[in-house]
This record gives sequence, C-alpha cells and structure tokens, in this order.
Amino acid sequence: MKNYDRRKWLRYLLLAPLMPYPAMSLAANEIPNPIQSTDNEGCQPILSHTIRPLMGPDEHPLCDEHAGKVLLMVNTASRCGFTPQFEALEVLHQRYQSQGFEVLGFPSDDFRQELDSEAEVAQFCELNYGVSFPMFQKIHVTSGDAHPIYRDLASASGTYPRWNFNKYLVDRNGRVIAHFEASELPLGQTMISAVEALL
Repeated sequence: MKNYDRRKWLRYLLLAPLMPYPAMSLAANEIPNPIQSTDNEGCQPILSHTIRPLMGPDEHPLCDEHAGKVLLMVNTASRCGFTPQFEALEVLHQRYQSQGFEVLGFPSDDFRQELDSEAEVAQFCELNYGVSFPMFQKIHVTSGDAHPIYRDLASASGTYPRWNFNKYLVDRNGRVIAHFEASELPLGQTMISAVEALL
C-alpha cells in the first residue's frame, strides 16, 4: 500500500471508531505541531531524550536503538489490575518485531503500584511474563514531575496517563498517532489494526 493511501486509511481507522471505542483517542498532532526537544538534535523530538535502560548504568538517547520504528510506549506497573497485559504486550512485540515494531515499557510508581527497586521490577517482568521488549528506568509519567519523554507524549496526544498501562502509538517518523487508555487490550482488533496500518 502506498504511504499516502496508508495514511488516509489510518486516519479513517482512527476517526471512524471514536464513538464505539472510547478508550482510544486520536493524537492531538494530526497536523504536526513541533515539540521542543531538549537532548539530541539529530532525532525526532520524542526520541531525542536520554533514558537509562532498566538496571542499566548509563543513559542513552532513545533514537540510538529505536529511530525509524513503530513504537508502542507504555507506562507499566507490577501490582496493577492491568499488569497481566505484560503477556499480551510481549506477544504483540514478538509478532511484529521483524517488521520494525517495538513495545517500550516505562515502569512508574505514580499510581502507587510499582515495586520499590528496579531489580525487583526486572525480575518480576522476566519471571512472570517473560518480557523481552525494552524496559527503562522508573520514571514519573504524570503532569508536574513527568519525565521529558512523557511531557512530549502528553503534548502530542493531549493527555498524560490517567492510570498504568496507557499506550502511545508512535510512527516511524516519531509522531504520536494515537493514545489508548489502560482498558484497551494489546491484542484487541483496534490495537492490531492501528499497529498494522503503520508497518
């Protein structure tokens, strides 16, 4: 499918089901609204920020490993009712990884449901759900103290996470295409269709 046709189809996909799927919202920057980046000028704004891998010693710009990919960026927690979504997120990651798709996980205790240490978070994710997609340091994701990545996600989509497991779909050009609430299933048809439209 040509890029133009794919964009038209995606726009229709995102706009048409807004009433039947209230857990999904169209990104605020359908007409691109440049975000001020603060770190790496060579990257798209959302990917320009540096962050440390979970339990890793050093920060790196997200663009070093994730530029040019379709990304589903998710704020996670280990003690939430939505925590079992880790399993479906891993399936989604594995299913489309070869086509340039990745899930990125950002642990946060903003809703008081994350484990204390990063070591505990890493062990929990690996032992209970076999998570292999990239996970990053514990950060704040809500308004006020949000990490710059989440400030940019909120600016582009019009909303900060209102709970754990909010999902932001980012295209290969680093643009936020859609925001999904925690209740949106990672392997539901809405999510699958939105991801496949960008691959």
